[in-house]
Amino acid sequence: MARKCSVERAQNKAGGFAKAKKRITIQYQGRERLEENLLHLIKKAILEQGVKDEDIMEVDVYVKPEEQAVFYVVNKEISGQIGF
Repeated sequence: MARKCSVERAQNKAGGFAKAKKRITIQYQGRERLEENLLHLIKKAILEQGVKDEDIMEVDVYVKPEEQAVFYVVNKEISGQIGF
């Protein structure tokens, strides 16, 4: 019987942080926003701009709470912002 390669063994052992449920909350001056909420609002804004969901390949997000804004760039072409 062949020995499993180390990559397969590592994938089988992966647990802990790699598989843990994660929640990111951004806090600033008494306000807080969940990452998933911000991503939902960004997706809504992108779709309202006429971009089809299946055309979204990459989304870069920049959170600037001091400006009360979240900036995004979709597919390195379309940019916009939502309120923090």
